[in-house]
Amino acid sequence: MQQYFLNQVAPEIGMVITLEKDDTHHLFTVMRAKLDEKVQIVFSDQTLVLATVNVDLATLTVLEFVEKSVELPLDVTIAVGLPKSDKLEFITQKATELGVYAILAFPAKWSVTKFDAKKIIKKTARLEKIAKGAAEQSKRLLIPTVKILANLQELTDQFARYDQILVAYEAAAKSGETAAFAKKLSELEKGQKILVIFGPEGGISPQEIEQLTALGATKIGLGPRIMRAETAPLYVLSAISFYTELLH
Repeated sequence: MQQYFLNQVAPEIGMVITLEKDDTHHLFTVMRAKLDEKVQIVFSDQTLVLATVNVDLATLTVLEFVEKSVELPLDVTIAVGLPKSDKLEFITQKATELGVYAILAFPAKWSVTKFDAKKIIKKTARLEKIAKGAAEQSKRLLIPTVKILANLQELTDQFARYDQILVAYEAAAKSGETAAFAKKLSELEKGQKILVIFGPEGGISPQEIEQLTALGATKIGLGPRIMRAETAPLYVLSAISFYTELLH
């Protein structure tokens, strides 16, 4: 069953609704939806409804509200040092499927990729489209926010928003540190806001680690194997999902 997002307050049962232009094209032209076909719609307040295709093959009628719990029990934001090529697109898609709340990207000291203001606008629009598609595919009730920051300070200025701040540090894994991440997982509480920071391909520099930890971030290792920049965020999200949704 197809699912779409509609940025408006959920209507009452029996009301006729129209999807956004691109989604209307996708449902009726690409997917060739037929009369009475059922579709799921998520509204801005995360209300999920079941709707049916009308005879005009252009609008939908709300049939019923659907109770569904699919979001992680806490808000997890990942911040990644700008990686090379299309890795940020990959991270955005897969992290959305794994339940991330928001994705931030920042130009780390060892980031090879650099964006000017014009490129940031274009890249952000592309990432938002990817996040929306992944949220629809994975039947999420929200689309993660995606933002490319101008510098590291723009990230650290947001630290007060979070209950816990973790930074995945390659040197911690190399030194055999295994307890910090497991300990932090055991301390997670429903409804908390968590920020996890990752470096680009070159990792996070010692100067950045010193700055982040001085502001309250906790260094964590992710096991004995060194992961790629695009793998580490997915590992952490998977671990959080397992610990908070499957183990408990």
